[in-house]
Amino acid sequence: MIEMRDAMRAVKTEDPEAIVLLAETSTMAFADISGPDDLYLPVGSMSKASSVGLGVALAQPDKNVVIFDGDGSLLMNLGSLVTIGKQAPTNLVHILLANDVYALTGGQPIPSADRGDLPGMGKAAGYASVLTFDNIEQFASDLPAILNEDGPTFVVLDTVTEVTNAADWKNYPRPPKGWKVQAPAMRDALGGE
Repeated sequence: MIEMRDAMRAVKTEDPEAIVLLAETSTMAFADISGPDDLYLPVGSMSKASSVGLGVALAQPDKNVVIFDGDGSLLMNLGSLVTIGKQAPTNLVHILLANDVYALTGGQPIPSADRGDLPGMGKAAGYASVLTFDNIEQFASDLPAILNEDGPTFVVLDTVTEVTNAADWKNYPRPPKGWKVQAPAMRDALGGE
């Protein structure tokens, strides 16, 4: 199994210029490894990191766009898989942090834990490549190719479960800048109006 932070460090090391979008629990993990100048956006709307990431990828075709999404989060927005597959942004890497629970709400099992096939759904939705990893060494070794191939790419990581308590959400660490500050800063950094 893979620790979220190790996967994030691997991406930052391989492509420090990548635009990173973060779903719920991954926002707190990214807080432990990010710096104030990182190009990231915590997506505070539950389950919408993949949708926002698609828009960023289409608007910034010359930069790698990496989404750190949760399996529980993605299940709440499965339509985004088909939309991403249809739009086919070649610069999008959608990393699913799969732990089979709704980590943000106390660790309840997700419906697809026993029956679902999220990698198969990504493939059926039209992602150019679908990969699964259960150890950081293999993921880090394959990451240069993943970031350089034509996507969209769906990467499913078997991750260690980190259950958080939604009631204490405001007490968990955050990256140096929240989305209200980071969204305009990202827009400016990317040359947007």
